[in-house]
Amino acid sequence: MKKMHFLIYPLLLASMACSKKSSDGDLPNFVPITQPPKVYTFDTAIAWSDEFSTDGAPDPSKWQYDTGGGGWGNNELEYYTNTTNNAFVKNGILNIVAKKESMGGMNYTSARMASKFSSTMLYGRIEIRAQLPAGKGNWPAIWMLPNDYAYGGWPNSGEIDIMEQVGYDPNNVHFSIHDQVNNGGNSKTSTYNIPTSNTAFHLYRVDWTPDGIKGYYDDTLVFTYLNDGKQSSATWPFDKPFHMMLNLAIGGNWGGIQGVDDTAFPETMQIDYVRFYKMITSS
Repeated sequence: MKKMHFLIYPLLLASMACSKKSSDGDLPNFVPITQPPKVYTFDTAIAWSDEFSTDGAPDPSKWQYDTGGGGWGNNELEYYTNTTNNAFVKNGILNIVAKKESMGGMNYTSARMASKFSSTMLYGRIEIRAQLPAGKGNWPAIWMLPNDYAYGGWPNSGEIDIMEQVGYDPNNVHFSIHDQVNNGGNSKTSTYNIPTSNTAFHLYRVDWTPDGIKGYYDDTLVFTYLNDGKQSSATWPFDKPFHMMLNLAIGGNWGGIQGVDDTAFPETMQIDYVRFYKMITSS
């Protein structure tokens, strides 16, 4: 054992000496290699759009419908149809019309449209130019849902609300996201006042990247939700393909808080275009 002890001791001294030389700067300093952060931009070419250039029914290759009544989980009062009674294109504008008429046990009719993208929509820039209805009791929305509920039923798989407004609070427009942690009264929401939201067309936009979701109204940043980097679907389920939703609800837990003004019907949300630009990644 003594022989081993005397052999190890000089080695320890040599190790300490090397350590001292390194700390004194006698050995070259090693700089760790770091990767530059990725930069996300958006293509200037439109990957998918509907300019609503043909009068009549919306293009069936681009849109499908959710139909029926029953409240849609929000105690809404309308029955959604799939006919030109409630959704039609005229003079380059999509009109989603809510009417005071009985159908399927409900007292109003309207339309709820879902996009059918020709390619996968995962990250990108989405722009919608729209004019909103004004009557009390309406609840128009431009929003996004996941194609497949990979992380479970709502809200676990996420929802992006690009624009929501309620008729009793005109001109205040809301951008929100919902996920497992942020939902209901705890949703992440920003509100922005657009004084002419009901009388003129405005641009509603989302920039969606792996880093976060940003909302813009008329190119003004109004909402930011960043990926917390925890790689958890509880706060970031937004890494799966989504699709667009356009609808005009009547009443409901939010839209109907102050009742419905039946004299305002028919109510119409008008859409000039919907455009999707792919994300570009550089590093």
